[in-house]
Amino acid sequence: MSPSRRARRHWGWRLGAGVLGVAGAAAALAAGTDAQRQKAAVCESCHGIKGRSTMPDTPSLAGQPKQFITTQLVMFREGNRKDAIMSPIAAPLSNAEISELGSYFSAQPAEPAGKPLATGAAAAARGLAEKLGCVTCHGAELKGQQHIPRLAGQQADYLRTQLLGFKAGTRFDMDGNMTAAAQALTPADIETLASYLSALR
Repeated sequence: MSPSRRARRHWGWRLGAGVLGVAGAAAALAAGTDAQRQKAAVCESCHGIKGRSTMPDTPSLAGQPKQFITTQLVMFREGNRKDAIMSPIAAPLSNAEISELGSYFSAQPAEPAGKPLATGAAAAARGLAEKLGCVTCHGAELKGQQHIPRLAGQQADYLRTQLLGFKAGTRFDMDGNMTAAAQALTPADIETLASYLSALR
């Protein structure tokens, strides 16, 4: 075999090994460490296996931005955001534990919670999301970014409750943006957005 052919074969093997290594690392990240899975077990009793909720009033955590998850847990821990279930669960968590939970759930693949809308209805709902500026903060695909949550695939009942809470001014709002944005929403808008967002991947 010629030196050039041996070199091509060598680099081809290394490239293939590298691709497999990256794929393996991605799979391991999605699965999480044993420590992360053990800590997440408490959360999964309500938020579903790997953070994919099957309870209409409970949000999915899978695929949420890590910073969003950690920020909310800190808010619950410090008492800025209050909930009868979440507040006592978050109270004893250390910063390291919160970071691990954020890493674990953000790496899990999200799944749609609702059924796809008809083409015309989906297009109209997308137009509403753009008109109201949802895509400006939550991202073009509404998958969230940094401390802003993923809306795509979330439980419709949960989304509806949060939007109503923001509109009424009863839902905790760290910077006031959602409370302001929700004031323009009609009941029909809220129903449309909740149904549309829950069906997104």
